[in-house]
Amino acid sequence: MTAIRQAFTRESADARRADLIEATAACLAEHGIAGTNVRAICAKAGVSPGLLRHYFGGIDDLVAATYQATSDRMDAIFMDAVADAGGDPRARLSAYLTASFRPPVTDPELLGAWTAFWALARSDTRMAAIHTASYAGYRERLGELLTACGAADPGRLAIMLTAMVDGLWLELSLDAASFGAEAAAAMVEKAVASLLD
Repeated sequence: MTAIRQAFTRESADARRADLIEATAACLAEHGIAGTNVRAICAKAGVSPGLLRHYFGGIDDLVAATYQATSDRMDAIFMDAVADAGGDPRARLSAYLTASFRPPVTDPELLGAWTAFWALARSDTRMAAIHTASYAGYRERLGELLTACGAADPGRLAIMLTAMVDGLWLELSLDAASFGAEAAAAMVEKAVASLLD
């Protein structure tokens, strides 16, 4: 009986943390950094401020956990796209790069949260460390996919393609009618072809 209760308690704690992280991302997306505070997060999550402090050391810890969770979620989406692409190296590379132009990565709320994370990474060392690790991981996996396609300088190409994908994602998120997801994917495909062929 004790083991069942402990498992339930642990699951409930994980669910509460996840709810607070989701509420924080939603607040950042909706209100930006300035409007994201303990009261707004707790109202969004439907919990008391005491519960936030129970699970996190404070709002800074919660925002950092939200950035890490969002980064992990994006990594999983990109890797799932690669897995779904099959065994062809070029198809796997394309899937990894173009996943940024499809839901859920194109969710408008993600833009608000992500730009808040970027802003905080400029002034907060913990957020900067999460940013550095996240982008290094993305570029490393991209480099591996480029190597599998026979790229001569995968590290440099990974930096270039990451910047291109980020720029297109940002423009697409700000104005979906400007060129569209299919056009963004086609631009990336053309860049990859010119770099690898």
